[in-house]
Amino acid sequence: MKLFTDSLKGFIIHILIILVVAIGASLIFFYTYLPIATNHGETITVPDLYGIKMEDIDEFVTSRNLRYEINDSTYSDDHPPLTILKQYPKAGSKVKENRKIFISVNRVTPPSVPFPHELVGSSSLRGAEAVLKSNELKRGRIIYKPSQFFDLVLDMQYKGRSLKEGDKIPKGSTIDLVVGDGYASRNFKAPKLVGLELEEALFYIKGVRLELGIVTVESDTAGQKSYVIKQEPGEGRNVRLGDLMDLWIVPETDSAYQELITNQEESK
Repeated sequence: MKLFTDSLKGFIIHILIILVVAIGASLIFFYTYLPIATNHGETITVPDLYGIKMEDIDEFVTSRNLRYEINDSTYSDDHPPLTILKQYPKAGSKVKENRKIFISVNRVTPPSVPFPHELVGSSSLRGAEAVLKSNELKRGRIIYKPSQFFDLVLDMQYKGRSLKEGDKIPKGSTIDLVVGDGYASRNFKAPKLVGLELEEALFYIKGVRLELGIVTVESDTAGQKSYVIKQEPGEGRNVRLGDLMDLWIVPETDSAYQELITNQEESK
């Protein structure tokens, strides 16, 4: 009987030892080894990849213990080709080490879009401008030609070539519009723009159906209002609908503008 009791005690002790060892091993695994192996509690802040060139992305991402994968491409003429436009996860997100960042890259060449031929002969200038914008195209010069219908779109041109039905053009292209002049008098006197603030002069140019030409900045205008000190064609010169108007501008603190204001006041 005593032998049996001793054997039972020994067995129970062994079971207890095994349980203690098992529990200890589990605690070490879950609270020591596993956090180290999985970087538990350690995160990396996702950097902002927007605008970075693909030639720089490898070092930029791998130096932060992250990976990347291109999963999409799009086109924007506001950015150079092969620059990053979108990313997921977004910048500032917290992720684990070695996480893969999915990126969208700007295409090398813009996709082509069909020429909106239905505008020719049926749309007004304003309507054509709206359609071009919705198709991610830009309105270029407005060229007036004799027609009984004022501002009717008579032709659309890309790089000096008239477009035909079925033509495709690169997204973001600039399209010149040939529109009717309504048999109006095509010649008129150039308005006086000298002395006007730039924004006011631009509004005036558009209002009289002229086009802005070259704007020459004579001195630094950063953070200041800009004023016109010279125009070409000059005030009173004969111009036609759609002609270009070149401007020279300076900040309001420039001596040329101050002299112009003084001369105008003295001539009153």
